[in-house]
Amino acid sequence: MLWHRALYKLLRCAGLCFFIAGMVLASFYITFQYRKKGFRSPHGTTQRDTATAMCQSCREEDAVRRRVLQLEARGWERREESYQKLRSGLSRDCRGTSEAVMTQENTPLGSKVIYDGEKHRHIEIDQKIFSTFPQESPVGNVTFASCAVIGNGGILLDSGCGEEIDRADFVVRCNLPPVDGRYYSDVGNKTDLVTANPSILLEKFAALSERRRPFADCVSRYGVGTMLALPAFSYGRNTPLSLRALYTLQDFGTPARPVFLNPRYLGSLAKFWRARGLRALRLSTGLMVTSLALELCSSVRLYGFWPFNRGPDGSPLRHHYYDDQRSLTSVHAMPAEFSQLLGLHGQGVLRIQLRKCQREQGEERGGQPDTN
Repeated sequence: MLWHRALYKLLRCAGLCFFIAGMVLASFYITFQYRKKGFRSPHGTTQRDTATAMCQSCREEDAVRRRVLQLEARGWERREESYQKLRSGLSRDCRGTSEAVMTQENTPLGSKVIYDGEKHRHIEIDQKIFSTFPQESPVGNVTFASCAVIGNGGILLDSGCGEEIDRADFVVRCNLPPVDGRYYSDVGNKTDLVTANPSILLEKFAALSERRRPFADCVSRYGVGTMLALPAFSYGRNTPLSLRALYTLQDFGTPARPVFLNPRYLGSLAKFWRARGLRALRLSTGLMVTSLALELCSSVRLYGFWPFNRGPDGSPLRHHYYDDQRSLTSVHAMPAEFSQLLGLHGQGVLRIQLRKCQREQGEERGGQPDTN
């Protein structure tokens, strides 16, 4: 019996040794794989992937910042030939003055409209929808001397650009931004066209399925005659939501003019910029309205366009001038879009404001130009 007990103890000891050895080997293997490939998350990305992406983003940001400094050192000069060339291309390929918004002229009753974000899906324009369209384009046959397109970037905060923005003949804003007294000195309040993405209606106004007055009050702050542009035909889910927005403004007597962006125009814009090297699942609202402004206006100036969380001088910035909320997911290629716009700035087609507007006064006294 004693030898049975001795054998049993020996086997237990051997088993424990094998277990410990296995754990040690497994630990070494995992460590080796981690170092070789990086830790892989449930989403299929590794820490090395993440680090590489962050590194690439840093390099991209540094490259843009160097480019900005070079452009500032060179000085900005309008180049009429470059401007006319791009404007002619947009007018020929996209026809924003007649096609940017849905009208009874460009979309007759009974038309089949393909959603630009869902190419397999279409909607037939019935009388109910047709009656919401203006007879003709509200921006057709008009050329404005100067236009200001306002992005919502944190770079606008403390810029002092409000008065300069309000001096423009036509002012475009994106996604229902606040223009009240807190921000007036930086962003002004004049608004001729403002866009509203469905995400704003869903998140801020509960899809207009509950109390609707807050939405009507929000839009009314932009003033009489302001156009509210809605992407009603980008995705199927946008159509009923955009119609609710239009009916809400009508029910509360809001003086704004709701219009629906034309999916044919948005598709043409995507093709236009893709041919110029821009790869993005969808164009941002900022690039869309900038493209329209280039057709409508003799002179275009951009404010609040900067895609990074640090300014040109390296100082930290909020995501928006009014909050620091960042989208968890994005189908836009903001740095790539900004590079395109910066290229147009360098070509003298448009001008991007990246410094405080008060510096213009300094320029008259011999100081540095504001954006160059």
